[in-house]
Amino acid sequence: MGKRRERGVKINFWVTPEELDLIKSKMEKAQVKNMSAYLRKLAIDGYIVRLDVPELREIITNARRAGANLNQLTKRVNETGRLYEADLEDLRQSQERLITETESLMEKLSELL
Repeated sequence: MGKRRERGVKINFWVTPEELDLIKSKMEKAQVKNMSAYLRKLAIDGYIVRLDVPELREIITNARRAGANLNQLTKRVNETGRLYEADLEDLRQSQERLITETESLMEKLSELL
């Protein structure tokens, strides 16, 4: 009698030739020769990262506002020839907020790795 399989359920799936080449390349980099073992390990222990980061959306919104404010300030300076300290301070504070928000987001993202 033959050896009884430890795993009794078979899973099949289709890939394109390009996907197969990519899988084989990654196996080679991981120094794994058994495709079944490699795919099983990835399916069980691997993970898919799907980032839905509301902080990033907030940063993008604030960056757009800062850009619009800078455009308005530039237009006013070109029209009047005057630059006000208060306008520059608003712009500086806006940039500081963007930097702080970005640094905070980067710290949170680095914790994921």
